[in-house]
Amino acid sequence: MTIIGLISPGQMGASIGAAASNSGSSVIWAGDGRSKATHTRALDAGLENCGSITRLVNDSDIVLSVCPPHAAENVARKVKQLAFSGLFVDCNAIAPQKSRLIAEQFGYQHYVDGGIVGGPAWKSKSDTRLYLSGDRSNEIAALFDNSPLHTAVIDGEIGAASAMKIVFAAYTKGTTALLTAILGVAEREGVRNVLESQWGPAFTKQAHQRVTDNSAKAWRFEGEMLEIAATFENAGLPGGFHVAAAEVFEQLAQFKNEPAANIVELLKALDQPGH
Repeated sequence: MTIIGLISPGQMGASIGAAASNSGSSVIWAGDGRSKATHTRALDAGLENCGSITRLVNDSDIVLSVCPPHAAENVARKVKQLAFSGLFVDCNAIAPQKSRLIAEQFGYQHYVDGGIVGGPAWKSKSDTRLYLSGDRSNEIAALFDNSPLHTAVIDGEIGAASAMKIVFAAYTKGTTALLTAILGVAEREGVRNVLESQWGPAFTKQAHQRVTDNSAKAWRFEGEMLEIAATFENAGLPGGFHVAAAEVFEQLAQFKNEPAANIVELLKALDQPGH
């Protein structure tokens, strides 16, 4: 039986771990020092708590890293320092050049580049997709056969899956930040009602829902925007827009545990001293 070590069972990671267990693999995670909420989430997903990260690395054939972008390099470094000799799969929203650097640490035959598009993969109709690149991508795709998580292997060098994630999120999450900033300026200048009248009720409702729903994930989107900016700059294009988007999401970090109740509460967070 293949043993998969999952780092870590957040909202997305727990669903990925549950999907991987559909193949008959055993999915373990390291619960030492983690919160009660994380333990509950992992238990509900059917994951086995192995205790320590050291035990996870020693016991796993494959390690799946599903964590916030800012933690991706540290996770990879820790796993490598523990002399992991299996297959490491980075599923995080990181710049393709960063993914290639991590691949060099493990060796290209011990690394698969991944990028997740969509929300948690509890149901097939959610259409969550894990893009994969690297020579051993098909091995990872096979783990999710007949699971709610869809996979797509991209031909080309390691970094292609991360690039796909980056360019997709550059638009979807980048425009969410732009909408948030636009509403903030309109509120500050006293013309939000005029703007929303021009937009019309349908688009206004859509915009409000979009920015408030995403406020609970803004703390994670901040790091993702910086990865996008770095990717743009590495391609010879300006990254400043997404640096600014990161600043917008940073201002919404207070909603980490609970999204803003409404647009008024969200815009107040943008209107704090120092912003």
